[in-house]
Amino acid sequence: MDSNFNKKSALTENDGIEQPQSMSDVAAERIRNLRKKKVNPSEIISAILNHDKVALSKGITLVESTNPNHTILANEIINACLPHANQSVRIGITGVPGVGKSTFIEAFGMYLTSIGKKVAVLAIDPSSSISHGSILGDKTRMEDLVRSENAFIRPSASGDSLGGVARKTRESIILCEACGFDVILIETVGVGQSETAVHSMVDFFLLLNLAGAGDELQGIKRGIMEMADAIVINKADGDNLDRARNAKLDVNRALHLFPPKTSKWQPKVKLASAYYNEGIAEIWDMLSAYFTLTKENNYFDNHRKEQNKYWMMETIQEQILARFNQTEGIESLINLNKQAVQENEKSPFVAATEVLDFYFKNQK
Repeated sequence: MDSNFNKKSALTENDGIEQPQSMSDVAAERIRNLRKKKVNPSEIISAILNHDKVALSKGITLVESTNPNHTILANEIINACLPHANQSVRIGITGVPGVGKSTFIEAFGMYLTSIGKKVAVLAIDPSSSISHGSILGDKTRMEDLVRSENAFIRPSASGDSLGGVARKTRESIILCEACGFDVILIETVGVGQSETAVHSMVDFFLLLNLAGAGDELQGIKRGIMEMADAIVINKADGDNLDRARNAKLDVNRALHLFPPKTSKWQPKVKLASAYYNEGIAEIWDMLSAYFTLTKENNYFDNHRKEQNKYWMMETIQEQILARFNQTEGIESLINLNKQAVQENEKSPFVAATEVLDFYFKNQK
């Protein structure tokens, strides 16, 4: 018998080291108990009104949830917070990718907290159309602001809503205001369509631009510039300062081509360097002048009333569509009619009428 028969092969696997538990049994049990704990909306409401940021996060999580039971709880919280809202100013901030939105918001937010303001940042993070995931990395890019006691940062995934705007941002604003935040900053994904939705929920719309960024803005320039109450040329520092000054002149000329705003405000163009904290105080002074003007001429309050009506109608449409899609049998009927339309067996109008007739019959 071969003497080497009982020898171990070089490929023999040695016993590995047992890995320690990544979580203790006590911690795992605590998490399980927390998940089982029933949500008490009264406790969340009371804590939000006492300026508790943890409760605010819980409330926004319920608002953003698609669980029907959570929606009922969220509506209860919103209704209770509504009388304590509307005491803030709401500012929408947008710009092309790479313009420095997060850096600007952190510099702007830190300045506001330094003068006694409480700042809430609702950052809309784009969701992938393929994986439907979001990075939600805004907190990591605002390291100083996130540590401030007078600041709250909430990144939210845009999901499948229009242009990348989270559907529940409007309700989140109400909770933030009830929690005592007097400046609400809403950062959009900067992709064009989302700006229309954000414009309908803010008091002031701020567009961040770069010197020489005309090509990147061509596709969305006119719509955004018509909505903008101010344009800030960011990164106006160092070798870029002269280009930024020239860009300011170009933008000023473009703004004069647009019709006057109902607010009676003439949009301004400012230079800033968020990285070096230059021009930030002047931007807040400009905003303060806008709020003074629009409150004196009643545009501020009237604009908010119009926004409330707009969002009521948007909610009606959203809920009708949700109920339509939840109707038993509607999905299979739609798929059948889609195939018939593709094969030119039915016109799109006839197919749509059949689907709607089926829906209305099921509502009786």
